[in-house]
Formats: sequence, C-alpha cells, structure tokens
Amino acid sequence: MSTVPAAAQVLAILRYLSHQVGPVPAAAISRDVGLPRSTTYHLLDTLVREDFVVHLPEERRYGLGVSAFELASGYSRQAPFERLARLPLAMLVDGTGHNAHLAVLHGREVIYVIEERAPGRAPLVSDVGVRLPAHLTASGRAVLARLSRAQVRALFPDPSVFVSRDEPGPSSLSGLHNLLVEVRRRGYATEEGEVTRGFSSVAAAVLDHSAHPIAGVAVTFPGAEVGPEQRERIAGQVERTARELSRRIGGVLEAPRASAEGPDRSV
Repeated sequence: MSTVPAAAQVLAILRYLSHQVGPVPAAAISRDVGLPRSTTYHLLDTLVREDFVVHLPEERRYGLGVSAFELASGYSRQAPFERLARLPLAMLVDGTGHNAHLAVLHGREVIYVIEERAPGRAPLVSDVGVRLPAHLTASGRAVLARLSRAQVRALFPDPSVFVSRDEPGPSSLSGLHNLLVEVRRRGYATEEGEVTRGFSSVAAAVLDHSAHPIAGVAVTFPGAEVGPEQRERIAGQVERTARELSRRIGGVLEAPRASAEGPDRSV
C-alpha cells in the first residue's frame, strides 16, 4: 500500500507535538521531524486553520490545538483498544481457566479497563474502573518494568508513596528497582497475595510502536491451586496474549523471556 507523503508529514508533526512537554518553535519541528522549513510552515498553517495546532505568536511556538483534543476524546469514547483486547482476553481465560484483566497505568496506580471472568470463578477486586497501587500489582509491575529508571523515580520519589495492602510489597525505590530488574529478566511480572490474600497473578506488558508500555495483561488465580509448572504455562499464555495485543495496535513484538537489562539499559 502506497503512502501519501503530505498525510504522512502531517501525522509526523502531530505525533511529534504530542510527545513534547509544551509548545515548540517551528524550527525545532522542522529539524526533529526531518522536513524542509517551507514544508513545515505550510503544513502548520493548514493545521492551525483546522484547529489541530495552535500558534503562539508572542512565543513563536506551536502546540496541539482543540481539534487534537477532540480527536483524543473521540478515541476515549470509542475505546478501540478495549474492543481489540476483549477477544484475546476471552481466549486467555478459556486457555487458563482463570480470570484475566487488562489494566493501564495512571500515575502511581493502575486502572482496570477489562475483566474477563472464568466460569465458576469468583469476582476479584480488579473489577473495571478499580484503581490499585501499580507497584503491588502484576499488571503495574509489568508496565513499570518497561519504563526508564528516571520515569520510575519520578513516579516514586520517596518512601511515603509506597503503600501496602494485605501483604508487604516494595517499600523503597531501590526495592522496587530490584523487583523490576527481576521482571525484565523473567519476561513477566508476578505478585503473591499483595493485592488479595491467597491470590497470585502473572502479567506482561502491551507495547506500542515505540516500545512504550500502554497496558498490562494479567491472569489471577488462587495461589494454592496452581503449582510451579502450571504457573509457567500460564505465564507463557499471558506473554503470548500481550504480544498479540501489541501486534493488533501496530506495536513492538518481542520474544518471550526478555533479558534482565530490557530495552533501556538505564532502567
């Protein structure tokens, strides 16, 4: 399928602006996106007229406009990612016989956006809309393990932010760092009764096109019912489901059992 150059250039500008912490000069856009200055200004003028970009003349900078916000709001309303994820999660439940869920990171918490319940299994605390501390959940740990060390430090700046539930989890940044190193070495995250006593979880991260973690896929089961070999099988199924979701959104695909260092050696 051929690419329309102008459309690709417009999308490159919008994607670039979405990654900035604030409005930026046109020269920076031209340089970082790799477009001629004249092309950059022409495209920016069009985007400004359509309200996808706002021009701040006093600062000589450009930022995202209200139409870009409306586009993002439309994405939230349609929930396409959740729709794409529902069938793979249902298949994960069928394959494991245990409840599965999908969670996204929001600050230091994860928010559960999908729960697929296995027949005969009791409901869990991880219902849709529930928020839990990310450092205690398998889903949160799977996502945090894919962030840089600086990003994790920004989320957990001091010991006071490390809350606990039924069982103690990491209580310091160094403790969390050691846990995340193990997650990267193993290729998936776990938690043992730290959210709900007697229940264990395994999780893997869903990655977008830039290898950024956008969600965690997890299976939760009664810890006493599942032995080591079965846990490994469940972990493999969770990893395959996470890779399938990454594929469905055009994300980065990874082989299971990533190295301990992960993609970012600074983590």
